[in-house]
Amino acid sequence: MNILFLSIVRFSNIDDRGIYMDLIRKFMSENHSVYVVYPSERRNKEKTGLTSAGHLKLLKVRTMNFQKTGFIEKGLATLMLERQFLHQIKRYFKDVHFDLVLYSTPPITFTKAVSYIKNRDNATTYLLLKDIFPQNAVDLGLFKKNGLLHKFFLKKERELYEVSDFIGCMSPANVDFVIKQNPQIDEYKVEINPNSIEPLLALICEEERNLVRRQYGIPDEVAAFIYGGNLGKPQGVNFLIEVLISNKENRSVFFVIVGDGTEYSAINKAVRLHQIGNVILMKSLIKPEYDKLLQACDVGLIFLDRRFTVPNYPSRLLSYLEVRMPVLSAIDLSTDLGTIMERNKYGYWVESGDFKAFNYYLDMLASDKDKCKVMGENGYQFLLENYLVEHSYNKIMSKFPNV
Repeated sequence: MNILFLSIVRFSNIDDRGIYMDLIRKFMSENHSVYVVYPSERRNKEKTGLTSAGHLKLLKVRTMNFQKTGFIEKGLATLMLERQFLHQIKRYFKDVHFDLVLYSTPPITFTKAVSYIKNRDNATTYLLLKDIFPQNAVDLGLFKKNGLLHKFFLKKERELYEVSDFIGCMSPANVDFVIKQNPQIDEYKVEINPNSIEPLLALICEEERNLVRRQYGIPDEVAAFIYGGNLGKPQGVNFLIEVLISNKENRSVFFVIVGDGTEYSAINKAVRLHQIGNVILMKSLIKPEYDKLLQACDVGLIFLDRRFTVPNYPSRLLSYLEVRMPVLSAIDLSTDLGTIMERNKYGYWVESGDFKAFNYYLDMLASDKDKCKVMGENGYQFLLENYLVEHSYNKIMSKFPNV
């Protein structure tokens, strides 16, 4: 099969780890040819171009900046994306017949490109729904409900759902939300197809773990709580800051925060202003180094803004599970992330803003290494049973019974 994959994630190396590259490698290992189209923002000063590596073709499309930029440029870049993608698909892949079009949100503006290939090649279209927009923007107060922007992007969202033959959602709550909010959608085409990965084959040894902790200045005797991922409005960073401040005298815990985003500077400012000594803050690490740092820590952290009515399911969860660490999350009441982790005994959750409950679980996990080990093993087992790339691959390929 020939598969067209559309994404705003930057692809640079076939060996990169992540929910999309892992899935692409799985398709390639089954002898499918994958054609990836992804953007290169103009700040990178790169030209549009195609590279090949066996069953993989990577089409890099020069676009405007849409990450870490102003609201106006971000909006224009997002709107122009589908036309830019479509133009280059027609240019570079005019003689390729595609059997399947895979694409993910964000963004919701791939409809023209998806529709073109669907009609031209009679291709099956499959949406990997990772982001429910524009409702999440309304929840955070970025759009006015029923305002012009909300109505415009709501129309775009519905067009994308309509052109999709199947919609893979991250959790049961996602499925329920999509069906309830979009009664025009045939329920049969909405299914659970969660974030999935190829897990690490081997973990670092105890000696290397101690070396990594010393490298980053993490004390040997404390429990290290790590957060890795975006630091923006969706994460409810104000609560994270309050957690850091309220625990700055807590000698049993140490916080490791790796990530960038619009709220990074607010965290950095708070750490300096309140002289919080039991935290290290880094904007980024290359994936192999981040994987080692994860294994040198004890508990994974997840934060979501309490205002969300959309059921988010952050992909960073999988990084924690694959290194066998328990998870502590401060989240909204709409997601089923917390109930799933408690039901399967690999984590605890509180509503974002509940300091008393959060610090209770923080101290509990910091003081009970045996419990952490058991919960970490539970999480790893849950990962193996639910979040491997072959699960996602099989779910998608079930639409092609003759292949």
